[in-house]
Amino acid sequence: MLRKKLLVLLKPMTIYPPKLADGFSRIRNPLFLNHLDSRVKVHKEAVKFCEDILRRKSVDWVPVLRDSVSEPICDMDMVITIGGDGTILHASHFVDDTIPLLGVNSDPTQDEEVEKFNDSFDASRSTGYLCAATVSNFEQVLDDILEGRKEPHELSRVGIRVNNRMLSKCGLNDILISHPCPASVSRFSFKIMACGEPISPMVNSRSSGLRVSSAAGSTAAMLSAGGFQMSVSSQDLQYMVREPILSRASNASLMHGFIKSGQSMHVTWYNEDGIIYIDGSHVEHSVRHGDTIEISCKAPPLKVFLRQHSLA
Repeated sequence: MLRKKLLVLLKPMTIYPPKLADGFSRIRNPLFLNHLDSRVKVHKEAVKFCEDILRRKSVDWVPVLRDSVSEPICDMDMVITIGGDGTILHASHFVDDTIPLLGVNSDPTQDEEVEKFNDSFDASRSTGYLCAATVSNFEQVLDDILEGRKEPHELSRVGIRVNNRMLSKCGLNDILISHPCPASVSRFSFKIMACGEPISPMVNSRSSGLRVSSAAGSTAAMLSAGGFQMSVSSQDLQYMVREPILSRASNASLMHGFIKSGQSMHVTWYNEDGIIYIDGSHVEHSVRHGDTIEISCKAPPLKVFLRQHSLA
């Protein structure tokens, strides 16, 4: 039997903000500094723990820092990310639909810690919504995968065409189209299409931009903005116009809705400049006045191993 080839993608070992010119930390709260020290320590211990387990398995693996990956990942049987959802998002931009991802949440949020320091600072750590493992069950999850007892789930992604050219990057969580300055007004129009025909009225928008999320991303910024959580298995996309400036002629019901499988949203951009943000600040693509943007689920799905309760 051929040995599996695994790429282990690591979150950077430090989460401290840059120091001031005098060499001192910007952070003056000693409790928060201790919290950051703990996060770094827990993450380092998780990396060492997972690497020790991998050394005992009949697999070939190589560890790399996530920020050092800039080209498509090829010739691997699986990518293991050790970090949180951000590390999975980073990895997702470099794999196609043939290489599955296994996320290990190296630093899960501890509810009792959040409650303890609630009056001083936010002690949240990593949510790990897309992570199937932590150090407590990594070996069992890994064995289940290697022995064929656990299969990856296919997550729909947001595909983007600009002026009829498909972008090489697609969104696992969401995309945001907006003016380069978030405080400025974004001007654009959009309509929903199916089989080459419009199925919605043309919507002309002045707003803070347009967000479109996948089902997996519906628990992130979309939910925080008042959107709906979707089943992670859905192939539909959800859109929301951010802070629309509504006139008497505006139809408020069209500012938030869904792009069904087989449909697409066609956007025309009217500012001089704009940016498509893909999965937060992970990837950016510039657009100009008159550019057309087509958004749909016509992107290669991402294979990810998920926890059972994430599939509900």
